[in-house]
Amino acid sequence: MLVSLTIVRYPKYFIPFAFISMAILHIPLFFRANLKFWKLLGCGKNGTFDIHPDYQQWGMMAVWDKESDFIKFQNDSFVWFWWRFFTKEQWTILCLPYESHGKWDNKEPFGNPTPDKMYNGPIAVLTRATIRLTKLAGFWKNVPKVAASMGNAQGFITSVGIGEMPFLRQATFSVWNSLDDVKKFAYRQREHAEIIKKTHSEGWYSEELFARFVPFKTFGTVKGVNPFPFN
Repeated sequence: MLVSLTIVRYPKYFIPFAFISMAILHIPLFFRANLKFWKLLGCGKNGTFDIHPDYQQWGMMAVWDKESDFIKFQNDSFVWFWWRFFTKEQWTILCLPYESHGKWDNKEPFGNPTPDKMYNGPIAVLTRATIRLTKLAGFWKNVPKVAASMGNAQGFITSVGIGEMPFLRQATFSVWNSLDDVKKFAYRQREHAEIIKKTHSEGWYSEELFARFVPFKTFGTVKGVNPFPFN
């Protein structure tokens, strides 16, 4: 199984086509062979859960059987033709599932992988949730503290805020130097540890998913750079 996340940036004068794409690109994706799971996504401005959308930046997360299926999609799909024509940048990270807990639209898109305890390399993390309408105020009140602390955390490399629906269906995809760095931020960094407790005690989410991945390839740029040029 292979997981891809592609982030694209539209020029300001093509922003209307970004909104149009969220409607019409569903059609070729629905009929795409070997595409096991996919989501077209909007992006936040500050690289994590963010109430302020970035109308120039959009994304897609997908699950494939193997890398050759993704490469074929990249070479001959209408989706990539659209991105090449209307966007000024495309960046992709390819990953292998490391572990996954929870559901996304009542599905387990990344399966139930068994973590390799001997692995000692970069880790990508997806934290995704559907926020209860009655808990929106409490959730968004607490987000800025965690967002501010992530960028200064040990081992942090980059992150992007993604989501299917503003305010309600949100996710953060981040990349770290190691699994130890992820654990230190998640459980020892005070602001984030407090958020984890509130998530459960106050019941913010009606659905949530937490997944980790082993990244093995990136290409392209976002805002002029490859944010994780490890290969």
